Amino acid sequence: MVPAMVNGRHLPPGHVVTYPNREKASSRATKAIIVALLLISVFLILVVTVGGWSKLQGLEPVNFLWCLIYLAIAFYVARWARGLLPIAAALAILMLIISLIAGFGGSGTSWFDRSHVGYAAAQSLFGGPGLSPDLLGVLVFAIAPVQALLILMAMRGFGQAWNVEVDRHVSELPPEHPLARVSAA
Repeated sequence: MVPAMVNGRHLPPGHVVTYPNREKASSRATKAIIVALLLISVFLILVVTVGGWSKLQGLEPVNFLWCLIYLAIAFYVARWARGLLPIAAALAILMLIISLIAGFGGSGTSWFDRSHVGYAAAQSLFGGPGLSPDLLGVLVFAIAPVQALLILMAMRGFGQAWNVEVDRHVSELPPEHPLARVSAA
């Protein structure tokens, strides 16, 4: 027979749940950097997608989906959800590989080769002229170091154990702690 699950958390009177690893400056900085790197990634991917729309090899829907996933991860990481950090790192590894292949022309022609005679200019998503091939090449190469940093910072954030909870009595909290003021009232 399976015992019944306890609904909710029962703390003794005067105790509160704290997250000591979230209070560290290094954890807050890591979280901010991860969110920033995810947003920078979304920006770069969208600029390449919109600016080189006519020359992409069928990955347009994937790029938009990738951006939506990165935005969702950024939202949850900003709320201290560390469980998505390995997923962010895995996606960043894939994007790093894709950007290096596209930048160096591993699948045919690199963006920089498209600036020579005989190649049509890229058209944007909105039908107008797209970005120049050289600018698209630079942006594709700019995605790679951002993804490498995202991998490193996501793994660092995962190792910081943001999820550790500690039950503490209100009297043990420092006076500047927000829960000390709420509980003392």
